[in-house]
Amino acid sequence: MEIIRSQRKIAAEPDVTPTLSLYRSAPSLEVRLEDFELFALDRLRVLKGISDGLSRGKKPDEMEKLVSELWRTHMRHQNASEVINKDIISHFVLRLVYCRTEDLRKWFLSIETILFRHRFRLESFDAQRMLMGEFNLPYKALSNAEFENVKDKLNQVARSINQPLPTAGAIFFKVPFEEVPDLVAGRRVFMLKGYAYVAMNQVVSLVVTQFRSHLSKALVLTNRKWTSTIREQERDRLTPIVEALSTMYLGPDYSQPKEFAEISIKDIDIVANSSFPLCMRHLFEKLREEHHLKHGGRMQLGLFLKGVGLKLDDALAFWKAEFSQKVGSERFDKEYAYAIRHNYGKEGKRTDYTPYSCQKIITSTPAVGDHHGCPYRHFGEQNLRAALGKMGVGGRAMDDILEKVQNRHYQLACTLTFEAVHASSCDTGINHPNQYFSESQKIFQSKNPPTT
Repeated sequence: MEIIRSQRKIAAEPDVTPTLSLYRSAPSLEVRLEDFELFALDRLRVLKGISDGLSRGKKPDEMEKLVSELWRTHMRHQNASEVINKDIISHFVLRLVYCRTEDLRKWFLSIETILFRHRFRLESFDAQRMLMGEFNLPYKALSNAEFENVKDKLNQVARSINQPLPTAGAIFFKVPFEEVPDLVAGRRVFMLKGYAYVAMNQVVSLVVTQFRSHLSKALVLTNRKWTSTIREQERDRLTPIVEALSTMYLGPDYSQPKEFAEISIKDIDIVANSSFPLCMRHLFEKLREEHHLKHGGRMQLGLFLKGVGLKLDDALAFWKAEFSQKVGSERFDKEYAYAIRHNYGKEGKRTDYTPYSCQKIITSTPAVGDHHGCPYRHFGEQNLRAALGKMGVGGRAMDDILEKVQNRHYQLACTLTFEAVHASSCDTGINHPNQYFSESQKIFQSKNPPTT
């Protein structure tokens, strides 16, 4: 399969072929359903890695290194000739996935633009000129006379940003200032009568602005097509994949405990206090307090406990001991025991159900009286402060966590909580409650190794 690129408007070397697509239109390709999902997942790993890096406040040079590493790791293909196709297909699949709500569109637009900027910078000079040609940008390079008229001003700007002074052969474009907002904000261009004078080595800003504008409009149009026709037409084939991808967990499988083989009922209060993340601590405390949880809470806590090693017999005994105080033993056996066995794959379809990821928990919508969901998202500030205080979080750490919550970086808020509670860094970030538990237990066991 080959992607046929449109004709370029700016001349370049005939053998120059950019590795970067502008994603102007979807390719006419037949894509296997397996590749449709796998390609999208690989690109999603790149985008989420970029998002996590930004949330953790990585510096520009660190982000450049991170993006290159993510792309190299996840966007390879066993057939080198298919790498470009994988890039284009995965972009359009995720465009379909992330067009469906305003929040999804905003996230996808932001991260894809960052990825595009990074990749454009890596292209050769001639390849960059070819990519510019695809946008049909109505800007001409300054003539020699125009260049001489503003040369002194261009030199002043170059000195102020520690760039080499432009030579007579330098290429500059005169563009409306609003089309290069980042260059204007950083005072990296000469401004005159509403125009910015953009050097060829700064043209990435101009191209990125065009790319972002095009993608923003395309996401809105894709959403209209999705809601009007595609969702219904593909309800038995693509729709389930598309709707699941935006909340899909991409990390390790926690359906079975790995490092820590099992926990028993006698240990559960101790490990809950030391190693449960806030979402599970809250559910555990409410279960002990009210001797009951609604379905969402039972699923979220029950599968978590299964993942950290609570065996089926102990799980039945644990839930029965609590629920019997509210509903009685007979009603528990009749109405609740089946669901617990079902979660362990012992009833119904015998499916071995997986503990919920952070993404699934964050996107849940608990109703009044429910206790499941993500406290960082669903708690008010006063309740969140109180809950974090009970975990021993305070001072600057509390302020940093609340700042992340205000910016809707809920998983990073949980990561900062982990670091505050354990006085230890967590560079990978928290993406799963069972990961929180596992990392916590590693720390406690390293500090208190078992005696023999």
